[in-house]
Amino acid sequence: MPEVKMEEKKHKVHKVIQQGAISGEFIATSINKHSSKTGIGAHTIFLGQVRSDKKDGKEVVAIDYSAYEEMAEKEFHAIREEAFAKYKLTCMHIHHSIGLVKTGEISLFVFVSAVHRDEVFIACADIVTQIKERVPIWGKEILDDGTHLWKVNNKYVDKNG
Repeated sequence: MPEVKMEEKKHKVHKVIQQGAISGEFIATSINKHSSKTGIGAHTIFLGQVRSDKKDGKEVVAIDYSAYEEMAEKEFHAIREEAFAKYKLTCMHIHHSIGLVKTGEISLFVFVSAVHRDEVFIACADIVTQIKERVPIWGKEILDDGTHLWKVNNKYVDKNG
């Protein structure tokens, strides 16, 4: 994990974790608030949506997210600081759900702004990767028969057995 230099600007700590799904209204309001920030030339967003995957012939109907919240919030802040140090970003917002999120609902919202588009595309992809790899949030997939499976990040699954 790269260290943030002491002379670099420190950003306000924002609460990232929220209970339940992230609503479309919340996302739209977040985007709309940036129309007055006329120095920004580019925005990009990532929306993580709960999929209706099939697992052993059963359908995923929701994910129940849990977290070590204090540690997760600290890690989210570290990821933000590292991204601001690495990229020429103007603004960044991250929101992640805990609790039950049904299929089709949003559980992760990353919104990145900068003067130019190249920075936002690269930064947003990197931020989402860092979140998936580092933040202690777990997902329990709720299946249509009432059973559950713990979600596994495919990056870490041993394809050889």
